[in-house]
Amino acid sequence: MKVIQLDDTREFTPKQMKRYFLVEDSPNFKIINFNLDEGVTFPVHSHDLDGELTIQVLEGEGFFLGHGDSRIPATRGDILISQIREPHGVLASTRMRILVTIAPPI
Repeated sequence: MKVIQLDDTREFTPKQMKRYFLVEDSPNFKIINFNLDEGVTFPVHSHDLDGELTIQVLEGEGFFLGHGDSRIPATRGDILISQIREPHGVLASTRMRILVTIAPPI
C-alpha cells in the first residue's frame, strides 16, 4: 500500500499547468495530479486507445472541455468520466487542482 498527501502537491506556477505523477508504474492504472493557474487551459485532446479516464476537481472551478466547443461547469468534488478516445480537457476559471485517473495506463 502507498499513501500520498495531496496537500504536498499544492503548488502553482503562474500562467501554467504543473503536473505530478502520483502512480506511474502500475500496470492497471495511472493517477496524475495537475495544478492549473487561473485562466490556464489543459488543451482538449484524445488518445487512440481503448480505456477510460476520470477527471476529479480537487479545488477551484472551471470547465470540463470536450468535442467542439463543449463546456461542462466543473467545481470541487465534480468527476468527469470519459472514454480515453473521447476528446477531453479542462479550463481553469480560478486556480484549479485536478486528479486524473487513466485505466489502463497510457
